[in-house]
Amino acid sequence: MERFVENLMYGARWILAPIYIGLSLALFMLGLKFFQEIIHHMPMIFAMKEADLVLLVLSLIDMALVGGLLVMVMFSGYENFVSQLDIDEGREKLSWLGKVDSGTLKNKVAASIVAISSIHLLKVFVNTENIDTTYLKWYVIIHLTFVASAFAMGYLDKITRNSH
Repeated sequence: MERFVENLMYGARWILAPIYIGLSLALFMLGLKFFQEIIHHMPMIFAMKEADLVLLVLSLIDMALVGGLLVMVMFSGYENFVSQLDIDEGREKLSWLGKVDSGTLKNKVAASIVAISSIHLLKVFVNTENIDTTYLKWYVIIHLTFVASAFAMGYLDKITRNSH
């Protein structure tokens, strides 16, 4: 009975595989939105104010960072929790595949969230004339919370790695 329960629990990790496939669909949707933004703004590029162009570019960078985060979570999560990716030797392989454990993934996700939050905060600062100062204060507090959390997670990971 014990072996059956253990095998059932171990096999249940495959429930995550469709979730990672769903993330690849989310990546596809993000890519569509990225190019929709470019196509939508292209006819207005010469009439656009510089600040608006900067906001557009920051939005595109934000989407690229989220896309990279999705790829990292998809591949690393699959390799850490479901199965190793079997990629032929002759094919191009991402250098970090197989090297990102769950702790490293957690730190990379936290760093990505800080980077995404930084982009959002920069967009807010570029657009400060349209934003209430109360909201501006909360954006900064939330961003600093992300920074402190990422720093704390990295520090705790360093402590635990050194103790092993």
